[in-house]
Amino acid sequence: MKQFAFILLGVLLSFAGYAQKPADYEKASYKVVKDLSYTLSGDPYAKERCKLDIYYSEELSDRPVVVWFHGGGLTQGNKDFPWLMKQKGIVLVAVNYRLLPNVTVDSTLDDAAAAIAWTFKNIQRFGGNPHEIFVSGHSAGGYITAMEGLDKKYLAHYGIDADSIMGLVPFSGQMISHFSYRQMKGIGPLQAIVDPYAPLYHVRKDAPPIVLITGDREMELFGRYEENAYMWRMLKLVGHPDVRLYEIGGHNHGDMGNPAQHILYQFILEKTRNQ
Repeated sequence: MKQFAFILLGVLLSFAGYAQKPADYEKASYKVVKDLSYTLSGDPYAKERCKLDIYYSEELSDRPVVVWFHGGGLTQGNKDFPWLMKQKGIVLVAVNYRLLPNVTVDSTLDDAAAAIAWTFKNIQRFGGNPHEIFVSGHSAGGYITAMEGLDKKYLAHYGIDADSIMGLVPFSGQMISHFSYRQMKGIGPLQAIVDPYAPLYHVRKDAPPIVLITGDREMELFGRYEENAYMWRMLKLVGHPDVRLYEIGGHNHGDMGNPAQHILYQFILEKTRNQ
């Protein structure tokens, strides 16, 4: 399995590195709109944190969209773009959300749902295609990605069907209940919990296509690869038709982000026929 992961990564990186990108996308000019509020909450902390940035080109329209959630253990971090995705004709949406322990994980996941719903309803103004929205993120952002796509109640609250997401691509996301949520309940980092705040709790065969990516199992945080491998297996067993698992050999939890972006990009090309 591990040898296969190394070989597969080499093929992916070779293809991503040398394939011609459409000239129109490279030549287009791009801009960033910062700090757009997506919340209707009157909570001062929500007004401070619940903002997003958009990277797009006014010269392009009907483009695929990536909603990106930053990492930081749900307790820190700020919105940023997956910059290896720039100048590829893709609209990028970088999201801030409220952080633990200032709020509960319910509030964080509600913020994420509000941001995704805002994107569905507004992204055409920025050249994005609301029928080609992908959700992704690294670490805590990967956990958020999986929860939003698998537990349908969060997006349903905003009138969006989670199954209308074109693809979920969590980078090294927690598939059991998140360690910061467990810590707030006095549970240690090595005590695994699968409760309603675990993506694994919400395994279902009709979820959007899912690409699970981690770093090297010997270099990752705790059992992060094994969590994702178990998620992959459970999704396969319930009959999910399109779930994939990648292990990026030789890369730790932080380092795996850049090569994982190549996998995300190829997945978008495949799903949108944007070649």
